[in-house]
Amino acid sequence: MKTVITYGTFDMFHVGHVKLLRRARGLGDRLVVAISTDEFNAQKGKKAFFSFEDRAAIVAACRYVDEVIPENTWDQKRDDILGNDVDIFVMGDDWEGKFDDLSDICEVIYLSRTPDVSTTYIKETLPNWS
Repeated sequence: MKTVITYGTFDMFHVGHVKLLRRARGLGDRLVVAISTDEFNAQKGKKAFFSFEDRAAIVAACRYVDEVIPENTWDQKRDDILGNDVDIFVMGDDWEGKFDDLSDICEVIYLSRTPDVSTTYIKETLPNWS
């Protein structure tokens, strides 16, 4: 069984998230998704619209996802990979090169992002939408 893991905030779940999760799951037999907790987002200077619990429930409901775990720190990735017998670590290509140090314990893949959709774009556009 080949296990894949990815990380993110997954706020304001949209088609870009679905496409990323579908492509990640397509690389293996099992997909683990680590979602940034509210506390970790605060450390990063980010604030999600939905709570960690709600974001975790939304992502867990996606048919491509087998397990959701909390992301509490930047440094937990190596332990998550080893603890979940992960074969492939996947991130969006906006993180290209940032996690290459994990290639000693698993394959690291950066997937292209869905053009013209992002949580940032939605948050910026929504106030002016009518």
